[in-house]
Amino acid sequence: MKILIADKLSDETTAGMKRFGMEVKVNAELTAENLPQAIGDADILVVRSTKVTAKTIEAAPNLSLIIRAGAGVNTIDISAANTRGIYVSNCPGKNTEAVAELAIGLLIAADRQIPNATADLRSGSWKKKEYGKARGLKGRTLGIIGFGSVGKAVARRALGLEMKVIAWSRSLTQETAEKFGVNQITDLQTLAQESDAISAHIAYKEDTHHMIDKSFLDRMKNGAIFINTSRGEVVDTQALKEAIKLKRLRVGLDVFENEPVGGEAPFTDKELAEMVAATPHIGASTDQASEAIADEVVQIVRSFQEAGVPINTVNIRARSTATQSLVVRHYNRVGVLAGILDKLRNGGINIEEMTNIIFETSKAACCTLLLDGAPSKDMLSEMQKDENIIEVALKSLA
Repeated sequence: MKILIADKLSDETTAGMKRFGMEVKVNAELTAENLPQAIGDADILVVRSTKVTAKTIEAAPNLSLIIRAGAGVNTIDISAANTRGIYVSNCPGKNTEAVAELAIGLLIAADRQIPNATADLRSGSWKKKEYGKARGLKGRTLGIIGFGSVGKAVARRALGLEMKVIAWSRSLTQETAEKFGVNQITDLQTLAQESDAISAHIAYKEDTHHMIDKSFLDRMKNGAIFINTSRGEVVDTQALKEAIKLKRLRVGLDVFENEPVGGEAPFTDKELAEMVAATPHIGASTDQASEAIADEVVQIVRSFQEAGVPINTVNIRARSTATQSLVVRHYNRVGVLAGILDKLRNGGINIEEMTNIIFETSKAACCTLLLDGAPSKDMLSEMQKDENIIEVALKSLA
């Protein structure tokens, strides 16, 4: 297999792939614009921040797997990948500790106004009176939006700072909340009203665009802290700027709407940068996280090489539309399944999913086919007449 790594990753990524006999090419200077010309005959594409557009996918005749060396996949044109039958995998949870550490760092930095104090000292100004007005975090309430792996990691650290923690998530249950020592909040508006500080940890999707909007920000306490280390697009930036001015919010951001792609680029929203504690999307950028992601990328490639289906795939249909399950127990001989497939094709029946399990000694196997329609009794009888077929069983999934 030929692999193209289109971003700077840990050297362990390349070394691990080469150990499994992969042909690896690394070009960390590629961008969304020139990637289509560079993709060539690669079977697997690995990216971190480089965008994978439909043009890249269309230009890659052999491409069968795209790996995002991180959690989010919003930089990959999933629709184009789906159309071509290309797997898209990611590395969820591998940057959890790094992002949680930065979220807590930004929380403290925003509360104590560390960036502004540092900037004044560097310019020769001692302003102890101005910067000695922090509220402190002990005993304060931290509201966490999204209680996945990062949200849980932030909660553990906040509890260690003796903060009270409340959390909202569509998937959060009372049982999970109690397990992690947090209080479950059932709606965002209540979380906004009850929190002294808020940290966002939600994936960016169509239904989370500007989830943190003017209505939410209006309900936050005056002088409260807001931290975002998830995705910039989950926050209405203009509404946030207004809230900072009107409600004196203290804000820490690692992500921004329409942020630059790549390691170095101009940053145009200087107005926002001057209002907040900020970092340039470095939440996952620690040696620990890089090594964990490198290992996971190698495991994804290995699983694809060995089983044909990579782990951590994000674009496989969650629910089948099949209406029938056809189970065929058969002798493990050449052409047996081909005969079954021919009969289904001739009957106009499509196979939605198919698995074939071989038993020990390799004499017999069991094939399960999920179908979009029911074979006729005559077709089932024809299948059963084959001396290589042990049994044919049809079951409705309706």
